[in-house]
Amino acid sequence: MKKLKQIADEISLYNRARKWDKFLSLVRPEQNARILDVGFSEREYGLADNFLEKNYSYPENITAVGLEEADEFKKRYPKVRTVRYRGGRLPFADRSFDIGWSNAVIEHVGDRTKQLDFLRELKRVAKRTFLTTPNRYFLVEVHTRLPLLHWLPKRVFDFIVKKLGKSWAAGLYMNLLSLRALKKLLREAGITEYEIHKNKLAVFTLDFIVVF
Repeated sequence: MKKLKQIADEISLYNRARKWDKFLSLVRPEQNARILDVGFSEREYGLADNFLEKNYSYPENITAVGLEEADEFKKRYPKVRTVRYRGGRLPFADRSFDIGWSNAVIEHVGDRTKQLDFLRELKRVAKRTFLTTPNRYFLVEVHTRLPLLHWLPKRVFDFIVKKLGKSWAAGLYMNLLSLRALKKLLREAGITEYEIHKNKLAVFTLDFIVVF
């Protein structure tokens, strides 16, 4: 089991590195670009966490928002501005940022209505946004590391993960998106100009990268 977790962590890190390369090539952030990171991690469980802060050369231009206090985060990234965010409307004026960064967050914000609000807020506060989210139809659910179970009805999935000691993954923890559902959300959020890139592992789409 420990070996499987190690493999999964290595894949996750490799995948985030690829997404970082996509960010640099698609968005091409300039040195003075103001970047909003929506959803930082207070605690880090691996090298893939807080990937923007770990890799961006100008951390003083990053504002990171999150649900948690940022005590540990601030120690690691003292140049990054942090803002406590409890969901809903982002506490910033329209187009306050040149770039919005949202890495694997939209699947955690709640139901479909909250996902729509999340997209609308990113569109409102950032001139351009780089967003990623896991593919619902990838063979392995990337949070629990469990294969295929996330394709089951929600109540069945919740029952099984609780039995497996992963009750944290039940309930409102995640609402995974397919490509079709993602496109529909973008359209309903009023986002008509966007690019979707499929981040693949072998022949399978692991997650989606959206630039709008």
